[in-house]
Amino acid sequence: MKLKNLQEPLAITMWDFSWLERRWPGAGYEDWDLALDELVERGYNAVRIDAFPHLVATDAEAVWTIIPCWNQQDWGSPARNRIQVQPNLNTFIRRCSERNVHVGLSTWFQRVEELDRIPVVSSRSHSRIWRQLLDSIAAEGLLDNILYVDFCNEWPLDCWAPFFMPKPSEQGLWNSPSSLQWMLESIEELRRDYPDIPYTFSNVGNFQLSENQMQLVSEAFDFLEPHIWMSQANQHEFYNRIGYQYERFESKGYENVALNAQRFYESDSEYWDSLLRKFIDQVSAEADALKLPLITTECWSIVDYKDWPLLDWEWVKRAGEVGIRHAASKGNWIAMATSNFCGPQFRGMWRDKDWHQEMTRVIRSAGLPKLKE
Repeated sequence: MKLKNLQEPLAITMWDFSWLERRWPGAGYEDWDLALDELVERGYNAVRIDAFPHLVATDAEAVWTIIPCWNQQDWGSPARNRIQVQPNLNTFIRRCSERNVHVGLSTWFQRVEELDRIPVVSSRSHSRIWRQLLDSIAAEGLLDNILYVDFCNEWPLDCWAPFFMPKPSEQGLWNSPSSLQWMLESIEELRRDYPDIPYTFSNVGNFQLSENQMQLVSEAFDFLEPHIWMSQANQHEFYNRIGYQYERFESKGYENVALNAQRFYESDSEYWDSLLRKFIDQVSAEADALKLPLITTECWSIVDYKDWPLLDWEWVKRAGEVGIRHAASKGNWIAMATSNFCGPQFRGMWRDKDWHQEMTRVIRSAGLPKLKE
């Protein structure tokens, strides 16, 4: 799909690796038809999923044993699980196509017991696994429903891209010289074979590029995919104050969220909302300078949340609405999510159909940015 053909911004959701990993009874995705019908009913028309390119490139139809990347979150499997990427990926894309739901492809490079390491050692091998993944989709005539390729979730965080080694003199940042070189080379290599697919590397927050870097990114990228949260604004002020440190395998983090998050937000919501609006303004200004559109699939209030004792969804939705309406007013976004939690496993959020419908109306009625030819 060509982004310039969009008639309105897309309302997109992140179904990450959950679409394939969470298929046990009651996990939310065991019935794709039901989950997608409910998604469309709520006003969404795009999804971002993990395509597991490293597994497809190794053996597309093998059964793999997933090593969980956490047990405290409700994205993906919290325990050892088994998946088979193809033909399931193509089946899922086809089900989306039947409902006019566009599919953005990304990857979190989930670890599996059968592989000692991720088969990526260079920008060229990074492109190669994506080429093989796209080949497997093209073989069944499904490329027209692919919205974009995001080479790696939140590049180059070591939890998602452990194979990337910045130079000793550099920090592992999106805008570091070695990171930019890797990204530009990967995109250039894959674009030779699939020139009509839009490409990006998603990132957390601001880009902070030099003038020379801006020109390189503007020429190579088709869009930017920043992840924007109030809880990370102002150097993670909200999370620092409530005592959350992204704990993956122990409950302390969520205990602090339950005790502190809602009361901290509601005691000074104007301040926290202002931080979010400022964060959105900064990213919008960067997009204007780069002359690139934005897609945001992880966003707005808090990064990590779930159905749990003492965790109320109302304040999350209220803060999310602040972000949605402000971002929609900027005119920079061609696709936008309502939160990280728009999936059937987050039952407390998912069941508020009216909220989703109102927020997706806001997104889809916003203005579109001018796109480069």
